[in-house]
Amino acid sequence: MSLTAKASPVSSQQPIASAISARRRVVFPFTAIVGQEEMKLALLLNVIDPKIGGVMIMGDRGTGKSTTIRALADLLPEIDVVADDPFNSHPSDPDMMGDAVRQLVEQGATLQITQKKVTMVDLPLGATEDRVCGTIDIEKALSEGVKAFEPGLLAKANRGILYVDEVNLLDDHLVDVLLDSAASGWNTVEREGISVRHPARFVLVGSGNPEEGELRPQLLDRFGMHAEIRTVKEPALRVQIVEQRSDFDQDPPTFLDKYEAEQIELQQKLVNAQALLKQVVIDYDFRVKISQVCSELNVDGLRGDIVTNRAAKALTAFEGRTEVTVNDIRRVVTLCLRHRLRKDPLESIDSGYKVEKVFNQVFGLVEEPSDDSKVAQTSQNGK
Repeated sequence: MSLTAKASPVSSQQPIASAISARRRVVFPFTAIVGQEEMKLALLLNVIDPKIGGVMIMGDRGTGKSTTIRALADLLPEIDVVADDPFNSHPSDPDMMGDAVRQLVEQGATLQITQKKVTMVDLPLGATEDRVCGTIDIEKALSEGVKAFEPGLLAKANRGILYVDEVNLLDDHLVDVLLDSAASGWNTVEREGISVRHPARFVLVGSGNPEEGELRPQLLDRFGMHAEIRTVKEPALRVQIVEQRSDFDQDPPTFLDKYEAEQIELQQKLVNAQALLKQVVIDYDFRVKISQVCSELNVDGLRGDIVTNRAAKALTAFEGRTEVTVNDIRRVVTLCLRHRLRKDPLESIDSGYKVEKVFNQVFGLVEEPSDDSKVAQTSQNGK
C-alpha cells in the first residue's frame, strides 16, 4: 500500500467533516482516540511498511479495537487506481496490477485513472474460502473459452486493510490462506486445471479476546506484530473517553472539524515516512544484537529478526530520521517478539517482561521495569 502526498483527501479549504460525509459514513477520528498507544503504534508502522506482516491485537471486549482500525483506514489518503478494476490495480507498478491491466499496459493502451479511499475489508466470521479467495466459473470457461473469475474479499482488500475480528475463532485453514496471501502479495485460485491469480497486498489486522482461546503458535508466529490492549483503569481517563464518544455521537461534523488539523498532520507524516523508509539504515552492531536477543529468547526461525529490523526502520522513518537508535528498537522489540516465545500451552502470551529483560541485558542497558514487568515480578515473588 503506497500513499502519495498529492492524494490527500482534504484541502485547506475543505474540512475533513464535509469531505468524509460526502463519501461515506462518518468515522471517529484516529487522532482523537485516547490511550491504547501500543495498538496505534503497531497499526501505523504496518501502514508505513506493510511487509512487517500485519498485527494481531488481543484484548478485552469494548476496548476500541474495531473503532481504531476503521479510524486508521479513514485517515489514510486516497490512492490512484485503474478505473473499474476489481483489484484496485496500481496504474504504474506492474507488481500491483491485475493480469488484464498489465496486458493493456503492454499493448500501449491508455489507462483511465481515478482516486479512491484506501479500502478496509471486514472479514465476516462465517466467510467461506470461495467468498475470501474468489471463484472460477468453470461452465463459462469451457463453453466460451474465457477465464470467468468472480473476485473475492482478497481482491477487494488489495492495497488496503483486511480486518478479521475474532480471528482466533476463524477456521485454521482460512487463516492460513490469509497469511499466505499477505506474505506473498498474491492470491491464486485453481480449479479443474484453470488458474487465476491477482495481486493481494494488504495490511492484515486480526483481533480477538484471549478468553476465547489463542491462535495456534504456528499461525500466531506469522503475524508480524502482537499488540496487547487492556481496559483503561484510571477513572479520569475513562471519563475523558466516555465524554469524547458522547461529543462525537451528538455532533460528528463539529467533532471532526476539531481534529482536522491533527488528522492532516498525521496523514502527511505517514506519507513522508513511506517516502523516507528506503533511506533508513540500521547499524550492523544493532542488527547483531537484535539477532542475539532472538537467540537468547529461543525464538524459532528468523521472522523475529526480520520483523524487528523492519519495525525499527519504520518507526525511525515515522519520526523523520534516517538512522535507527537503541530506543527505536526498544519501542518495537516487545511488539515483534512477545508472541514468538516458546511457552507452555496452558500459559498466556508473555506481557513483555521476558523480552524487555533480555533486551536490556544484550544492549547493556539499565533495566527500567514497565508496569507489566512489575506485575510479573510481584506475582513471581508471591509464589
